[in-house]
Amino acid sequence: MKERLVSGIIIIAIVALVLYVGGFVFDIGISLLAICSFYELMTAKKDVTIPNIMKIISLLCMFLLMFINSEGHSFVFGLSFETLSLVFLLILAPTVFLTKYNYRVNDAFYLAATTIFLGTVFNLFLTVYHESFYLFIFIILISFATDTFAYAGGKLIGKHTFTKISPTKTIEGCVIGSILGTIIATTYYSTFISFNPSNIVVVVICIFILTVINQIGDLFFSLIKRENKIKDFSKLIPGHGGILDRIDRIIFVLIALMFLIKFM
Repeated sequence: MKERLVSGIIIIAIVALVLYVGGFVFDIGISLLAICSFYELMTAKKDVTIPNIMKIISLLCMFLLMFINSEGHSFVFGLSFETLSLVFLLILAPTVFLTKYNYRVNDAFYLAATTIFLGTVFNLFLTVYHESFYLFIFIILISFATDTFAYAGGKLIGKHTFTKISPTKTIEGCVIGSILGTIIATTYYSTFISFNPSNIVVVVICIFILTVINQIGDLFFSLIKRENKIKDFSKLIPGHGGILDRIDRIIFVLIALMFLIKFM
């Protein structure tokens, strides 16, 4: 518990410093998170064989996707058919030439999916931050508030298991997390981002959906670990696991927000 607490304090301090400095430092921080996340997804699946040269190519493709239009101050990302076609060609075509390294078609598709998924997600991290600092904090707040109250609610009154994917999660905890997470996030959104009385009901509904998506994100990544029989994605953060163990929920909130932001 002490190790987890100390690690948590250090993480908060580093994140606060990076967010405060911003600019190039933030871009470097996101790049490091992307590299660590890529490594964790590569090592999580034991039945995948990826030659080192393909990992390097995939990382370069991921950075290409990440930094396309990330500072364009627009939620219409610069991902194009040309870019996606290039990524697919660079990752799928080498299966023909790397058969002696046991680089199979299934491996290539897993690598392509990982590359495009992470490239798109971290492109969103950069785009949202450069578009609006307050919106970026809003995403983190939804995840933190929902998780905190879901955990506390489950500990206090939780009796009914929500899913076998994560036996410690309870229906009561999930409901409390979503309700209180919605209240806190709505207050923040109305104070720092936008307040429109005529649209407040829609905003509340959208934020409630985001709190639910937050918990689905946690379960999705838990399912990855469960299917591959691992406890954490890595041991990078003492007491906390890996990067994906910390940002899994935020990833899903970020993705869902891109669909809901136009209604808010």
